[in-house]
Amino acid sequence: MSAALLPLFVAVPLMMAALLVIVGDRRVVHAVGLLGTMITAVGAAVLLILEFRSGGAIAHGISSWPFGIAIPFVADMFTALMLVVTGLLTIVCSWFAIASGRAANVYFAPLVLVLTAGVNGALLTADLFNLFVFIEVMLLPSYGLFVLAARHKGTLQQVAGARLYVTLNLLTSTVFLIGVGFIYGTAGTVNMGELAGLAKTDPTVAISGVVCLFALAIKASVVPVHGWLAAAYPATSPAITALFSGLHTKVAIYGIYRMYAVVFDGDSRWLWIGVTLFCLTMVIGVLGAVGEKTTRSILAFHMISQIGYILLGVALFTLAGLTAGIFYLLHHMIVKASLFLSTGAVEVRYGTGEIGKLSGIAKREPVIAVAFFIAALSLAGLPPFSGFVAKFTLILASVEAGQIAAVVVMLVVSLITLLSMLKIWNGVFWGDSTASHHDADVAPAASAAPSPSGGVAVKQAPAASAARATSSAVVAERPRIGVALAGPAVFTAAITLGLGLGAELLLGLSEVAAEGLLDTTAYVQAVMGS
Repeated sequence: MSAALLPLFVAVPLMMAALLVIVGDRRVVHAVGLLGTMITAVGAAVLLILEFRSGGAIAHGISSWPFGIAIPFVADMFTALMLVVTGLLTIVCSWFAIASGRAANVYFAPLVLVLTAGVNGALLTADLFNLFVFIEVMLLPSYGLFVLAARHKGTLQQVAGARLYVTLNLLTSTVFLIGVGFIYGTAGTVNMGELAGLAKTDPTVAISGVVCLFALAIKASVVPVHGWLAAAYPATSPAITALFSGLHTKVAIYGIYRMYAVVFDGDSRWLWIGVTLFCLTMVIGVLGAVGEKTTRSILAFHMISQIGYILLGVALFTLAGLTAGIFYLLHHMIVKASLFLSTGAVEVRYGTGEIGKLSGIAKREPVIAVAFFIAALSLAGLPPFSGFVAKFTLILASVEAGQIAAVVVMLVVSLITLLSMLKIWNGVFWGDSTASHHDADVAPAASAAPSPSGGVAVKQAPAASAARATSSAVVAERPRIGVALAGPAVFTAAITLGLGLGAELLLGLSEVAAEGLLDTTAYVQAVMGS
């Protein structure tokens, strides 16, 4: 692929978003425009993977300005892998949103496309200020998506979650921008190529870079700045929770990997801090899930815990560690989305994700139960799923690096993760077919229909308050989860099985990406146009 085409990863989604706003409320056109754009982007990213099979990088300066002045768009194997998986998850989550009625609003598809443009730009840019810009491009439509499905119908939890999400991200973006300003003030540039290795030799650049890494750690939800995610993510609709789980924190993780590799040149003096923080993230995240009572809250805490595993790869900063971390990152994006989508399908159809209000769903919904079971075992790290390969390779890399304490932490946390997955399985899918009388259409996971104003109308059962007094009853004869609603969870569960059985392919690609982080020469030369 020509390097001159890289900006199209940002330009095409933005142009399609504008076009969909112009055409107005035509749902078929919106669905085709959204899915067609994303499928094309994934196809182009696959071509990039094929181009980087032997390593290397390509770059393009916007508007043909010389490198060092132009905004640089750069791609290598790591970038290409992230473009494929983020694009794939956007397709799957949009599919779920359409099937659940959450995409009925006229602004849903345009906002998702603007979000995609921001994600792609953040993955492709090699300029720290423009990384800030593209993160903001990601966040602005996310604020709208967060509350879109419940417009005029939001619960107190949704309002509090949205307020926390917006406030936290505005604060974090400010911190990141301050760090970028410090870097420019100390180094005289924010170009990653010109900054290569400077933090390793210049303490002032290192301190400035730490401010940026701290901001990215907040966005990635690393302990001790992790609590916002568990409070905010379950407060929106299942489709948006799944979408954000695969995009926002993962772009921050990508930024940490890239920045530490290029700007800090993998400086080994500070790796022990990362190992400590990321092990704490594993432990505190998984323990936070123990007392939760809803499926999405449990999964949100486990998301925090798994981020510790992913970032441990960069804290090891060996070829084996980086390979395992990148593989873990890609695996986790798919598996976590699958779990949110399978439990989200239950919420949409049955109106609640609270443990104890539903049970025996597996008998009525065997397909969605199998999808959840596969993804849950993969998250816990059992064979033959991708989670086993991810954890096994990360354990081997930790042993090789002499981080035995981290190995013990990973094993213990994996056991608790499995117990938490069994908690959801036993509380929702297994047992007798019972459920509370909580109406299946109650927000936030209700079956929604578009209102005349373009929002989402939510049906309320007249006797809902009285019915909640009954702890359980036989599941009413509601329509079962259809193929369209179950499909996203089944599809992503199948991917994790495929990645487990055919792990050699993705491990090989992850190793190429890791080599590009260990030796950034090709990346830096591409950025500098040499």
